[in-house]
Amino acid sequence: MDSERQYIDLFTQCRALLDKHSCGVLNQHREEAFRHFQRLGFPTRKVERYKYTSMGDVFAPDYGLNLQRLDIPVNPYEAFRCDVPNLSTSLYFIVNDAFFDKALPKSHLPEGVAVMALRKAAALHPEWVEPYYGTLAQPADDAVTALNTMLAQDGLLVHVSKGVTVERTIQVINILRADVDLMVNRRVLIVAEEGAQVKLLFCDHAADDRNFLATEVVEVFAGPGASVDIYSLEETHNKSARVSNSYIEQQAGSSVRHNSITLHNGLTRNRVDVLLRGEGAECQLNGCVISDKHQHVDNNTLIRHQAPGCISNERYKYVLDDHAVGAFAGRVLVEHGAQQTESAMTNQNLCATKTARMYTQPMLEIYADDVKCSHGSTVGQLNDAALFYMRQRGISLEEARLLLQMAFVNEVIDQMHLDPLRDRLHYLVEKRFRGELSKCEGCRLCR
Repeated sequence: MDSERQYIDLFTQCRALLDKHSCGVLNQHREEAFRHFQRLGFPTRKVERYKYTSMGDVFAPDYGLNLQRLDIPVNPYEAFRCDVPNLSTSLYFIVNDAFFDKALPKSHLPEGVAVMALRKAAALHPEWVEPYYGTLAQPADDAVTALNTMLAQDGLLVHVSKGVTVERTIQVINILRADVDLMVNRRVLIVAEEGAQVKLLFCDHAADDRNFLATEVVEVFAGPGASVDIYSLEETHNKSARVSNSYIEQQAGSSVRHNSITLHNGLTRNRVDVLLRGEGAECQLNGCVISDKHQHVDNNTLIRHQAPGCISNERYKYVLDDHAVGAFAGRVLVEHGAQQTESAMTNQNLCATKTARMYTQPMLEIYADDVKCSHGSTVGQLNDAALFYMRQRGISLEEARLLLQMAFVNEVIDQMHLDPLRDRLHYLVEKRFRGELSKCEGCRLCR
C-alpha cells in the first residue's frame, strides 16, 4: 500500500480544500470513491485488465497538485497555435485540468450546444450534469477511476440537445503546464441527446519539460439515433504519463466512432468501455500507435453487446521501435438476448527491432447463438522481400522502411472521417517516423 498511502493521506488532509474549490455534484461522489480506492488499491499485474502495466509504479512518485486552483499565467489562445490546417473548429483549451474560460473562440456554437466547465454547468444547468456524472464511471470497478473521482475538482461538459447537428468540429486542446512535477485529474462529460450529431477532437500536449501524470475519466452518453465522433491525439513527451478511462453508453440506433492516435508519449494507458444498450447501435474503435525509445502504450477495450442487432468494429495497429513496449487487450462480450450481433476485432503490430515488445490478447465471450463475430491479431516485422524489392529500385533502406511503416498505419488513419485531420495525420506520422519532434508550428509556449 505504499503507493496508495500518499493519496489516502492527501484526501484525508485536504478533503475540505477539494470541496471548497469544486461543486456539489462532484463533491457528493468523493466519499464513496475514497472507500473503494482504499479497498481496491492500485491494481497489480495480477489483475486481468492491468496485466501489462503496473499502476503502482506509475503513481508512486510524489507529484504536486493544484488543489487551490491557482491560475496559470498564460492565454493559450494567444500563445498556442496547434490548429489543423483547413479544419475549421470551435477551439477550446483545458490548461492542466481547468477549463480556460477567460477567452473563448470567436465562432459561436449553434443553439442547443454547450461547451463549458463542469462547475459552471452544475450551477446553471444541473439537469445536464446530475443525471449523468459518475453513473458510467463506477469507482467500485476501477481504482484509477476511483482516484480521479476523489480528486477531480472541475472538468469539461459538452452537451448537445435533441435533434441538433454541430457542423463545426469541437476541438479541445489539453495543455500540461507547470514549473514543478505535476499531477492533474481531468473529467469530461459528453451528452448527445436523441438525434444529435457532434464531432470532437481532443489533442494532448505537454508544454514544459517536467514530469507529468494525467488521469482522465470520460463519460459519453449517446441518445437514440445520436452520432458522436471522438478523435484523441496524444503528442506529449517522454516524461509524461497518461491514464485515460473512457466509458460510452449507446441507445438504440446510435453511432459512436472512437479514434485514438498516440504519436509521442512516455507512458500511456487507455481504457475504453462501450455499452451497446439499445437495439441497432453501432460503434467503431480505431487505434494507431507509433512508439520508440522506452515508451509504453497499453490499450484495453471492452465492448458489451446487450441489445440485438448491434454492430461493433475494432482495429488497432502498433509500430514499435527501439525498446518500446506495446499492449492491446480487447474483449467483446455478447450477452444473452443480443441476437444478430455483428462484431469484428483486429490487432496488427510491427516490431521494428528485436528489443521491442508487443503483448496482444483479443477475446470473444458469446452467450447468444445468432451472431457473426471474428477476432484476430498478428505480430511481425517488416517484409524482407518488400524491402529487397524497393532497394532494387534505388530506394534506400531507411526510406523503404519508412514507406512500409507508413503504409501499415495508414489503414487506420484512412478510417477517419475528417479529411483535413486525416491529411494532417499523414504528415505528422511521416515526421514521427523520420524521428523529428513534432513541435507545433506557431506555438510560443515552449520558447
